[in-house]
Amino acid sequence: MSSFPLILSSPSGAGKTTIARELLRRRTDLGYSVSCTTRRPRPAESDGTDYFFLTREAFLAARERNEFAESADVHGDLYGTLRREVDRILAGGQHVVMDIDVQGARQLAGVYQESVLVFILPPDSRVLLERLKARGTESTGSLDRRLKSAIAELEAIRMYHYVVVNDALDRAVGAISEIVDVEDMRTSRIARLGERIGELVAGLEGELKNIQRSS
Repeated sequence: MSSFPLILSSPSGAGKTTIARELLRRRTDLGYSVSCTTRRPRPAESDGTDYFFLTREAFLAARERNEFAESADVHGDLYGTLRREVDRILAGGQHVVMDIDVQGARQLAGVYQESVLVFILPPDSRVLLERLKARGTESTGSLDRRLKSAIAELEAIRMYHYVVVNDALDRAVGAISEIVDVEDMRTSRIARLGERIGELVAGLEGELKNIQRSS
């Protein structure tokens, strides 16, 4: 099996981070790439687990050194995925789960062309608005930016390979888990496929020769 990045995107508040965490809890073949950001930690978030929280200066220096596979300015804060984090997990034989925005997904898919892109939709706009407002961390200006960003992200949905509606967490997680299973069966991802097929063909040809000799 060939490992691949699993990229989850959604409008802010649609649940991509919660889904990513639940996938990691359920599957041992998935690893999480911790992203970097310059935004302030939210309550209960910790450095190195949820994000690597960097100063703007440190982030820009890392980007100058080409350490990011993708980076973007999102709602005034910088976000990025470290190449070394992605490569470390892939080298360990796990798929890399990343919950990132559309800008980042586009860049990552260019660097890691084997990526599988999944867009997560909320059931409807009312639910999305309720989730955003329930955070209690959004100022009027911040909410305005997030709503405009959500509209732009929804318009980019055709870039993605799959769409999953997050109307119930368990159902959404199950659907994405099935996507991983299906992608594992792609011929391009199966290790030594040509060798396996060659062995099967050789065995069948040998039996065919036996039949022909005895007839």
